[in-house]
Amino acid sequence: MPASLCGTWDIISNDNLEGYMTAIGISPCLQKIALKLKLKKVIEQQGDKYIIKTVSTMRNYTISFRAGQEFEEFTEGLDNRHVKSLVTWEGIKLVCEQTGEKKDRGWAHWIVEDKLYLDLYCDGEVCKQVFKKKSAKGETN
Repeated sequence: MPASLCGTWDIISNDNLEGYMTAIGISPCLQKIALKLKLKKVIEQQGDKYIIKTVSTMRNYTISFRAGQEFEEFTEGLDNRHVKSLVTWEGIKLVCEQTGEKKDRGWAHWIVEDKLYLDLYCDGEVCKQVFKKKSAKGETN
């Protein structure tokens, strides 16, 4: 069984976000703002339903899904596209494949030791993010 993704996670590294944002069609002006944001992930599980919140001072994005069930997703506040998403477990990785206007689009979350890894990919560009879990006191471990 994969490690639990649940918790609050603070970003500690963010590689190639600009390339990924260009691939999904984010304007250069919004890219400049987004590159300065400190992201936080809040991941919850309620039975077989996952809720992943991406939180920043500019904009928040929430997705909820059940692994193995395709669903319609509107990426409001990101690139504002309608996509069909399917999230599945592939070993220790929670992987999302999104079909729509953009080719080879999706993401993967997984945990190694005390870090949450997230790869965001679209049209050959990959953004690699790493998060560190916050303690119960609100401090990053």
